Amino acid sequence: MSIVEKEIVSLVFYKPEYKVMLSNYSLSVEQQRYTAFPVDALHKCESEPDRHPIVILYGKQPAGFFVLHGWEGVKDLSNNKDAILLRAYSINAEYQGKGIASQSIRLLSSFVKEHFAVVNEIILAVNHANIIAQTVYKKGGFVDKGIRAMGREGEMYIYHLDV
Repeated sequence: MSIVEKEIVSLVFYKPEYKVMLSNYSLSVEQQRYTAFPVDALHKCESEPDRHPIVILYGKQPAGFFVLHGWEGVKDLSNNKDAILLRAYSINAEYQGKGIASQSIRLLSSFVKEHFAVVNEIILAVNHANIIAQTVYKKGGFVDKGIRAMGREGEMYIYHLDV
């Protein structure tokens, strides 16, 4: 009998030591339609203090990235001032297919509870055509309450996760 060890998935705040690996990040052409590369999202985080860059680690390797954006990001999608917006979510192409996305979404609520005590809801906008992402978010507990918005690539579904 053989035992397969899986690497542990964890969420951590961005540190400069991750910059090189996040600079060598790859996304498919299809994924590039829906999300930003980490280095581009990091530039916005530097100029907007309510954007918090988060790295998804697979073992000790940066395998994914997203931003938690405060009220400035939330206000066009929700009236809940205690919500936070999940944006620029992605998994590096070389790490896809390992369950990292699903595991990271399941960790999200406890991470937010620990680091953003007043937040009671996580929201996100997912493109109507991005079926793979919709499936991952729903499996992670996000709910589609029927709220819609327009994005640069068309209609967006607004998903909610209570914290």
